[in-house]
Amino acid sequence: MSGAEKRLTLALIARIPAEGVAGFQAYEERVLPLLGSHGGTLERRLRTVDGRVELHIVSFPSEAALASFRADPERTRTAPLLEASGARTELLMLEDVT
Repeated sequence: MSGAEKRLTLALIARIPAEGVAGFQAYEERVLPLLGSHGGTLERRLRTVDGRVELHIVSFPSEAALASFRADPERTRTAPLLEASGARTELLMLEDVT
């Protein structure tokens, strides 16, 4: 990566119904460890006290690395856990403000 290239920074916001919290957390336990094999880094993970909203700040070296993570076969196999949790997710591409 040249000095001109910047890592992609993303925020994932997940809003989870009370009955889906355990399923969402099970999904995350299986999927977050996959980040590193695609060059991704979990910069920060925050959760409300009731567990119903979770925020991740994640970075990747490139859009191709992000696409590789999103297409990971284990992530695909685990997707039914996310769907069953009823979580509504929003993914935001971010940049530093100077």
